[in-house]
Formats: sequence, structure tokens, C-alpha cells
Amino acid sequence: MTTKFRPADARRAIRALANERRLAILGWLKEPAAHFPPPAEGHCAADGVCGAAIADKLAVSAPTASEHLKILAEAGLLRSRRVRQWTFYRRDEKAIRKLKRAIAKAF
Repeated sequence: MTTKFRPADARRAIRALANERRLAILGWLKEPAAHFPPPAEGHCAADGVCGAAIADKLAVSAPTASEHLKILAEAGLLRSRRVRQWTFYRRDEKAIRKLKRAIAKAF
């Protein structure tokens, strides 16, 4: 694993961030307890936030939320974890720090 964000990775991440809904998702996932109900029985906060809860918060359909989450995950900004029929999402803080450093160096 590299210690830097490669230019192609940074480009993908910046494109992912160029959408208000995806920025909102990242913001909410920074402090999930403040923005989402507690995890369902049998799940812990370390699992992340269920995609269905994110869709509800965005007030969009599950497929629309799923597309936003997929873009953020492909950009390396989110990690997903499948638990039975649900997918849980959380921020990849290490990748976000790398992206912040790459942007700061560019300016």
C-alpha cells in the first residue's frame, strides 16, 4: 500500500466530493451517533451506518443512495461491510487524511 494519494486516486476522490449529497454523507459519517439512530440489535457502531439509514436521511431511494455510496467507496473515502442483507458504511479516515495532505501539498 502506498503512503501517498496517487494523482489518479486524488482525481477520483475530488470528483466524488463534487456532489452536495456525497459531501453530506461524509459529514454525517464523521459523527454517526449525532445523525443516525442507534444500530439495530445485533449490530455495533463499529459496523458503520446501514445504507438504508443513509438513504432515509438523504430522502432518496435506496438505489440512488447506493450509487452515491458506491462512488465514495470506489474513491477510497468509505469502507463498506456486508452483514447479511445489509451493507454498512464508515469513513476511511486514513485515506481522508492522505487526500487532505495531497491537496494541501498541491496548493
